[in-house]
Amino acid sequence: MSIFLDAAAGKDTRRAPIWIMRQAGRYLPEYNALKERYGFWEMCRDPEVAAEITMLPLRRFSLDAAILFSDIMTPLADMGVEIEFAPGPVVTRPVRTLADVRRLRVPGPEGTAPFVADAVRAVRERCHVPLIGFAGAPLTLATYLVDAGGAADGHAGFRVWLHAQPEAARLLLDRLTDVTIDYLRTQIAAGVQAVQLFDSWAGSHEPAVYAEFGLPYTRRVLAALDDPAVPRVHFAVGAHHLLGLFADLPAEVVGVDWRTPLSAARRALPGRTLQGNLDPAVLVHRPEALAERARAVLREGLGGPHIFNLGHGIRPDTPVGHVQRLIETVHGFDRHAEADGAGPAGDDGKGVPA
Repeated sequence: MSIFLDAAAGKDTRRAPIWIMRQAGRYLPEYNALKERYGFWEMCRDPEVAAEITMLPLRRFSLDAAILFSDIMTPLADMGVEIEFAPGPVVTRPVRTLADVRRLRVPGPEGTAPFVADAVRAVRERCHVPLIGFAGAPLTLATYLVDAGGAADGHAGFRVWLHAQPEAARLLLDRLTDVTIDYLRTQIAAGVQAVQLFDSWAGSHEPAVYAEFGLPYTRRVLAALDDPAVPRVHFAVGAHHLLGLFADLPAEVVGVDWRTPLSAARRALPGRTLQGNLDPAVLVHRPEALAERARAVLREGLGGPHIFNLGHGIRPDTPVGHVQRLIETVHGFDRHAEADGAGPAGDDGKGVPA
């Protein structure tokens, strides 16, 4: 078993495994070279290209897990949604009415982005660390569908729509839940060894609204993936006020963004593996402060199992050398010695046995 899977299964490992959200992305010169040849949608939909991009960071760094290169919007195309990337997702025809929702297809497992399963199999043939599959949570996908993609106002329009059209909202969330379950089950059948559900816009809602329109659908997705060999990760952004609700979710691992101390999350989520949560901004400048900030996060993560990650996706302006420094720091931090008061092992990159 890998150190990542050990920690995800609840083992308090000697060092924290590390992977990075968006680790196969725009901060890598190899990725940018591929972008000159392929459009983003083309990269997602070509299994060989997606597999190659997934592997790029693993050739540079000693990461403890890979995450499949794709996008949370990927399964929506097979529902009949027209999506462009400029560079973020843009929905050509927003979903606003009950009739709009009823037009959306639920294509079933074999009709939901089958090329993603091919990419999973291609990665598994060449990958020496566990592969993480992922999807967007129903509430987050609905947010993009209704607001036509991004929104400068924190998707206030979607929050208004929830209250204005609750019947359409519930039907949309039901359909997105079914598609997301099919999509993740297909990834698992193809060989991913963990799955992460990105609840990216959960934090924009008050607890009562999230309890009605977010929690039940996210719970349904995670509960449908009840395979003890495939740990489930739930990650929400800006959602400190929802931690008590997240305790009700059937997920072995809970991701925490950079605004919430891991010690506070551990009190709210007893018995869970925590994932996170260095501020991605720390990686961009002042490398001399990077190791100090990373060790502060690692100390916050003591007291239970911890998977080190950023508190959100890595920024495109992150220097590659800073990523290497971060990985060396995490690998050199002896969690057991620190918990016993002996201090960290240093950041020389030699690592500590699991």
